[in-house]
Amino acid sequence: MTLRAALYCRVSTEEQAIEGYSIDAQKEKLEAFCSFAVNDDGEDAYAVTKVYLDEGFSGKRENRPGYRQMMSEMSEWDAIIVLKMDRIHRNSRNFMNMMDVLNRHGKQFVSATEDFDTSNATGRFVMSMIQSIAQLESEQIGERTYVGMRQKAETMENTAESSRTMGFSPPFGYRLIEGELVEEPDELDQVSWMFEACLRGESMQSIADSLNHSNIRTHRGNKWTNISVAAVLHNPIYAGFIRWQELRYRHYAAIAVDVESFNKVQIITASRVKDPSKRNPILLNEEGIPMLGSA
Repeated sequence: MTLRAALYCRVSTEEQAIEGYSIDAQKEKLEAFCSFAVNDDGEDAYAVTKVYLDEGFSGKRENRPGYRQMMSEMSEWDAIIVLKMDRIHRNSRNFMNMMDVLNRHGKQFVSATEDFDTSNATGRFVMSMIQSIAQLESEQIGERTYVGMRQKAETMENTAESSRTMGFSPPFGYRLIEGELVEEPDELDQVSWMFEACLRGESMQSIADSLNHSNIRTHRGNKWTNISVAAVLHNPIYAGFIRWQELRYRHYAAIAVDVESFNKVQIITASRVKDPSKRNPILLNEEGIPMLGSA
């Protein structure tokens, strides 16, 4: 019996440049695998019914559009075929949950480059071990990345001629040019106005309404809300400091507000919090070191 095959290909952002992991390379290899595979009766083992793709998505999460569509269309295929197990999941629990669903619906899972038989206990054990190793590998990569980024943040040196960053997505008022933080004058003027409006006693919703009435939009082209205004008013980048977790380091692009005014805004906004126990504004000293203040 020829099985209807759903081919699944995934690549995460950091894997884009790795040879053999591109979406096209995976798809080509899986189609070749299906074209040559035969069953015990000498017939074609698989007939490809659909190819599901997830480009730029981590295998640690289940919330991927291609994967979710594939699982919702389970009636249209008999087997999932991937190049390697870690293409579909990098989390052991998620993988085993998927296998439970497939088993309950009589579906098969096939890895084109890994030889195991899930119809017996030994094959299932081997599959579980391979998946656990893939998860360990993924977590170790994450740990190394975190350590490297923290070391970079702790040793970041900016000069008046060049303000480097951690490679983040710059907020409203700034942009990156070859890794250097550069101000957007028109947007930064609006940020200065937002701080001034807050110091005058305007609410965040009032500030958002004024920006929207003037047809000014966020970086992503959305209307302003009290939440997006709050994100601006609490961001130390506008007072000259970039934050990474609890760390702060100076940048030398133009700023929208001085440290003193920035701190006043933190105190004002904290005083509006209904729960007294949460009125703890994070203030800055002149070196950018965060301090716990009181509202």
